Amino acid sequence: MASTFPSPEWVQEFGQKLNSDPHYAQIAKNWEGDLSFTIEPSGPVKETIYYYFDLWHGTCRKAEVLKDLNIKPAFVLTAPYENFARVLKGDLDPMTAMLTRKLAVQGNMAVMMRSIPIVLDFVRCAREITTEILT
Repeated sequence: MASTFPSPEWVQEFGQKLNSDPHYAQIAKNWEGDLSFTIEPSGPVKETIYYYFDLWHGTCRKAEVLKDLNIKPAFVLTAPYENFARVLKGDLDPMTAMLTRKLAVQGNMAVMMRSIPIVLDFVRCAREITTEILT
């Protein structure tokens, strides 16, 4: 299955993909940390969207849409919708996006930089379930 970004179905499908992908399970087997996406309004997105992923040792224990960011995940990735969409389309490298603050990262950047293979595989999984991106 695949779905449209951003949508509640996309979040659920992404969590399922992370849990069913053997490569992600192997590469992220030592990852400990939850994260959220704060998708700021731009283009077709008119209100801020919050997605939350509880990632633990190669599994996604929870994937959900939040009404607001009333939690303190280990990492918060914040960007206008268009930058998230560019990463999913493959027009913007995720690591370049983080280093140039097109995708702002709150959390331990040293951990993120040591985890580049995990980050790239996380994005691969997201791209594989995304069939449509709102324009």
